[in-house]
Amino acid sequence: MEFTRRNILALGSGAFAAASFAGMPAFASKTDDAIAAFTGGASVAEGAIELTAPEIAENGNTVPVSVTAPGAVSIMLLATGNPTPAVATFNFGPMAGARSGATRIRLAKTQDVVAVAKMEDGSFRQAGATVKVTIGGCGG
Repeated sequence: MEFTRRNILALGSGAFAAASFAGMPAFASKTDDAIAAFTGGASVAEGAIELTAPEIAENGNTVPVSVTAPGAVSIMLLATGNPTPAVATFNFGPMAGARSGATRIRLAKTQDVVAVAKMEDGSFRQAGATVKVTIGGCGG
């Protein structure tokens, strides 16, 4: 079989694409791993935490997010569709008046934003919101 320059380029591009996708871990797996690392593998219940995020974000570069969890020791924010899902962690001391945090995050595409809080009694609580992004902020 005789290979032309075009055939070699097509084969090389196809091999590179296959190798790239085969080695790419799923984002959901990264999010689950981050939550497991934060909770130490403990179960996470819903409720007792309030996550505020816009339903539609015109621009994914600056999406305002706030979270409130009365009685929380620590709160972790995750963006499930980003290459690095862990966005922020807020830690609170015993003298903290309000157990809340607010920040602006960058979202690559329409995705879920999840907040996981470690409570004073050692339990973990979770809340989530879906944010529809019209213009991606992570190179999208």
